[in-house]
Parts: sequence; structure tokens; C-alpha cells
Amino acid sequence: MVSLPEELEAREAAARRRVEELRTEATELALRLEAAQKDLSRWEITRETVTEVLAELSAAEPDSDADVPVESDPKPHPHGTGVVMVPPWREGLAAKMLPDVYRDIMEVLADAPGPLQAKQIVPRIGLSATAGKIEGTRAKLKRLVERGWLTSDAPGRFALARREASPDPLNPRWPRGSSS
Repeated sequence: MVSLPEELEAREAAARRRVEELRTEATELALRLEAAQKDLSRWEITRETVTEVLAELSAAEPDSDADVPVESDPKPHPHGTGVVMVPPWREGLAAKMLPDVYRDIMEVLADAPGPLQAKQIVPRIGLSATAGKIEGTRAKLKRLVERGWLTSDAPGRFALARREASPDPLNPRWPRGSSS
């Protein structure tokens, strides 16, 4: 039979080992947290830089109309950037000015024989057909409609806005009759 003092010493030693294991784990977690915070900071700086560059590119657009504001979204921006990533469509503004995912959506709709639903677009732009991806894409489609890039004649169905002056919907400056 084990004596009470021996049992207490064994339990104390086990508790001490557990405390040391937890201290080691806490140190490892602190290091991982620091690395994740540095990564987050890099992404925030990258997003801010890209936003600034896009704003400068949009402002430098040679055919931009002086009376058409780039900032037409009165809603507050959660990150304080104040830049519209999807500018309102205007004559001479090409889809190549849009962020990649919006440009992908425009290309899918340009190749489609008719209006498409968000759930039909999602797999064609390389996303998994989950509810979250479909809803996110639907929000982007609605944003493109609000800004004049797309139309939605039937609820939930989206197509390129008809442009009489532009034979190539992805590049409105494309010269007529050009084969290149």
C-alpha cells in the first residue's frame, strides 16, 4: 500500500509537469500569435497600398468625366479607405480596371449565351459552390448592377449591360473592325 505522503509527492510532481507543459505551450502560442499579427499587418498594408494605387489609376483615367465622381458610395467604409473598388461604369472605362474577381465575373457573362444566376457563375470563376461563395458572388453581381456594369432584368439573373458603342464589352475602347 502507498503511503499518503508518497501519493501527495506523486501528484505534486504530475501537477508540476503539467504546469511546465502548459508554460511551453503558452510560449509556442505567443510566438505563433506574434507571427500571425505580423502577417495580418502585412496584409493590411498591402490592401491599403493596392487601394491607393487603384484610386490613383482611376483618377488618372484619360477619358474620365470631370462631373462623374469616382466615389459614389455614400455608405461608410469599415476600413476607412474611402475608395470605391468598383467604379461606376462610364464611356471609355474598361473592365480591366476592375479587381480580378469582378473581371472574372464580367468574362463569364461575356461568354454566356444569356443571363446567368450567381450559382451558375461561381464554379465558372473557380470557386466552390458553397452557400457562402454564392452569396458573396451575388453581392458582387448586385454591386456591378448598381454601378452600371451589369443588368438584372429578371430577379437573380445577371447579364452584361448593353453598350451600343462598344463591340467588346470587356474593353470599350476596342476599335471597330479590328481583328487583333
